[in-house]
Amino acid sequence: MIDAQWIAEILSYGLLRPSFVPPRPFRELRDLTRYRKALIRARTSEVNRLHKVLEDAGVKLATVATDVMGVSGREMMRALIGGVADPQVLADLARARLRAKLPELRKALTARFRDHHAFLLTRMLTNIEALEADIDVLSERIAELVEPWAGQLMILDSITGVGPRAAEVILAEIGPDMRRFPTAGHLASWAGRCPGQRNSAGRRGSAKPRKGSPQLSAVGGLFDRGVYPDPGAFIARIGEGRQSSGGGGVERPEHVRAGRGQVVYTVVYRARLDR
Repeated sequence: MIDAQWIAEILSYGLLRPSFVPPRPFRELRDLTRYRKALIRARTSEVNRLHKVLEDAGVKLATVATDVMGVSGREMMRALIGGVADPQVLADLARARLRAKLPELRKALTARFRDHHAFLLTRMLTNIEALEADIDVLSERIAELVEPWAGQLMILDSITGVGPRAAEVILAEIGPDMRRFPTAGHLASWAGRCPGQRNSAGRRGSAKPRKGSPQLSAVGGLFDRGVYPDPGAFIARIGEGRQSSGGGGVERPEHVRAGRGQVVYTVVYRARLDR
């Protein structure tokens, strides 16, 4: 009997547990949140390319401005595209707190900006603004769909490290009904946020977690930094060698015996379950 036949037979007897499939409203919401994430990543890639064009032109705006894509940065880039080359005029376009850095701005805007850079910068700014408009439309649509679950979103938003957008992603990925998961540990395991346990013949294997939802993993990374922003500090505290019970000298630190990756993941995992 081939595997497919065996699986079909045991399914006919009701011996297989169904996979977790959210209801249709949440599957549709999931499509929107995932598409928004793809657009955000595309915008990030385009902004990185824009930075390279500015660097190639000798425009060191990123060394002075915290956000090149802010209001001041965009006005300076549009002025460069329009043919303004005077660093004094460009620096005077700065707004708010950036005006306190006018001398540094004049130096950063002394560049070799050419028509080639202007053409590329125009196309990139147009693409970025189109992506931003699409992201805003998607966010508005998502806000409309999650309105019936405003209470659940407020609870998720109250978790350390989880913001409104991350709360929408969590709701879209797992839905509001937690009866599917008997415990918090089951949910963490399904999401792929548990440390791996691969031991054989007394030897520890990789602590790599199982494959879970990439979307929840990305949100879980933000949550990890909020719950335990510096797991390395914990490892440093437990990593001091201690006297071996057998009298054979100093025992190896825990993160050396278990593996640093496993300790970091375990620390954050336990902190997540304790919340």
